Parts: sequence; structure tokens; C-alpha cells
Amino acid sequence: MQIFVPREKQEETRVAVTPDTVKKFKKLGIEVCVEEGIGRASFYSDEAYRLAGASIIPNEQCFGQLEHTDCILHVLPLDAEHLTYVKENAWHISFFDSFHYASLLDLFKQRKLNVVSLERIPRISLTQKMDALSSQSSLAGYVAIIQGANHLMRTLPMMVTPAGTLQAARVFVIGAGVAGLQAIATAKRLGARVEAFDTRPEVEEQVHSLGAKFLKIDLGKTESTSQGYAKALTEEQLNHQRQWMARTCSHADIVITTAKVFGRKAPLILTQSIIDQMHAGSVIVDLAVETGGNTEGLISGENVMSEKGIFILGEGYWERKVATAASQMLSANLYAFVEHFWSPETKFFKNDAEDDILKSCMCVKAGEIRF
Repeated sequence: MQIFVPREKQEETRVAVTPDTVKKFKKLGIEVCVEEGIGRASFYSDEAYRLAGASIIPNEQCFGQLEHTDCILHVLPLDAEHLTYVKENAWHISFFDSFHYASLLDLFKQRKLNVVSLERIPRISLTQKMDALSSQSSLAGYVAIIQGANHLMRTLPMMVTPAGTLQAARVFVIGAGVAGLQAIATAKRLGARVEAFDTRPEVEEQVHSLGAKFLKIDLGKTESTSQGYAKALTEEQLNHQRQWMARTCSHADIVITTAKVFGRKAPLILTQSIIDQMHAGSVIVDLAVETGGNTEGLISGENVMSEKGIFILGEGYWERKVATAASQMLSANLYAFVEHFWSPETKFFKNDAEDDILKSCMCVKAGEIRF
């Protein structure tokens, strides 16, 4: 079997396969081809790929390579132009958020592709090594605090100086999933005072274990999905949540929102009325930009300042700011997926229709849309 890793779009700094992972694929007996310059943005050179055993495909030969490649590994889906060259029944493995890329489904169907969406890999013990969503979300949570601190015009830790004491900054994290917990841990390590909220009361213990306070809001009955994600709230619950959160936001120096929902628009959490109660110089970092954002007034892809002097950071894809580490983790996740389904006998994937993992994450099978 041959794996091909084409270059990502210019704005994407991560790469799906690193040189170290190429070596692992080679040990499985898989040929790896990468497009010229693939790792430049994440500081992996073509020479490093060549030494690892990968074939370097010149940019002008990319379309031709797609015509006879068995499996494509990518961070984000290939665009329509590239997909028209992919051979029938090939595998396409990447993140695939239907909120953004629904228009590609017809092409996947026409080309009779097998499409794996990394977001849909189930969160069970067997898939921990291939859980790309968690690995990237963890890095996004880390970057959120670093970016928030970078825009905050004060120190995060308390400092005792001859000129007086500088109080520790207050950080409020909304959502204690993978990204939120990493944001909490990072903020605590940097000396901030941290408070967090989540609709799932069962995460309170995890928040406390990281040294943060847990904001309790009685929302009535709330539920989690089978994989541990928070289910969407009713509009009445959202309004009640906003009223309580407004008080905490008014004292916070940095607010992190993490409510990203794949396949549909993210819920609005920070309304303009809440933002207006925050003090000048405070910072909002929205980790749900890619699905519309949790913050009113957010401009996707930009960092803006409100009329009252509040920074709203909406660049999105925060893990791209630590592209070397993000690529290392994502590449390991992809290798774990391929290794799990690799058949040494047939030198190809074990495409078991009854496999629980494939049932969850395979959104197109041989051109048949499955969700």
C-alpha cells in the first residue's frame, strides 16, 4: 500500500505525517510519498523526510500522484480540485467537520472514496492513541492561555515588588473538556487564579484536582453524550447560564470559551451584555471560532478590540501556533489508526463493516454517505 501526504493549504501550519512516523510506516511495509515542501511550516525539512525513507513528490506532479495513491493522510480535507484526481476506492483520512466541508460530500460520493473523519473517532480505551481531536484540543487549550496572557496588560502570577504587590490575574474557563482542562492547568502553572464552569457536574472533581474553583450553576437536568461530551442546552438553560456567568466574567481578566460543536454552529455563550460588564483591558479567547464562535461580535480569523477596550481573540485553529508539537501528536494519532487496521497479509486496511471504530468515524464508505 502507498500513502501520499499532499501539502496543506497555505494557512495550515501542521502536517499530517512527520519524518519519525515515516520510519514507522516503512517498518509496516507501507510506502510513503510526501509532496515537496510539506513540512516547511512546521520545521520538518524535505531532507529529513528523505532520510526517513519517504519519496519526495515535486509540486507539479501532485495531481498525477493522487491518481494511483491508495491512502491520503491530511490535516484538513483536500479541496475539490485535488479530489477530482483521487482514484476510486482510495482512503482519505483527515479532520472533516461537515459544518465547513459539506460541499465536498458529493465529490466523495462521486469518486467512491472511503473517508475517515478524525473528529468522529470514539472516545474509548482502545482508541486513546488515535484520538486526534483530544490531542489537538489539548494544545489549543494551552495556546489559549499563552495568547490571552500575551494580550493582557498585566502579569498572571502575583508579584511582590518594592513598589507594591501585583495581584494575580483572574482566569475564567468556560467548558472543562480536554481544551478547558489544559487551559486551567496552564493558567495555574503560570500563577493565575482560575475558576471554571461546565454543564456536566461530574467534571467538578477534575477542575478541583487542577487547583481551580468550580462555578456551580443550577441548570436543571443536563446530559452528556456516550463519549462524555456535553449535550446542547435549551435556550432557557442558556439564558440562566449567561446570567450567572456574567458575574464571574465581570471580575475576570481572561475568559476562555471552549464550546465547539462539530457539524453545527457553536452556541452563543458570551452575549454583548456580558461582554459590556467586563473591564477594559480584559481578554476573551474563543476556541470555537471554526464553528461560528461562542462570542458575540467575534470576527473569525481576527483579533479585535471592542469599544470598551476588551480584546476578543478569534484567530481560530489555535493549535497551529505550536505546529511542530501539533504535527508530532497528530502524526502519532494517524499512525496508530493505520496500524490498528493494517493487515500484514493483504498489505492493506482491514475494512470491517462491523468494526465499532469504523462505524463511528467512517463518514463515507466506497462512495456511500454514512451519516
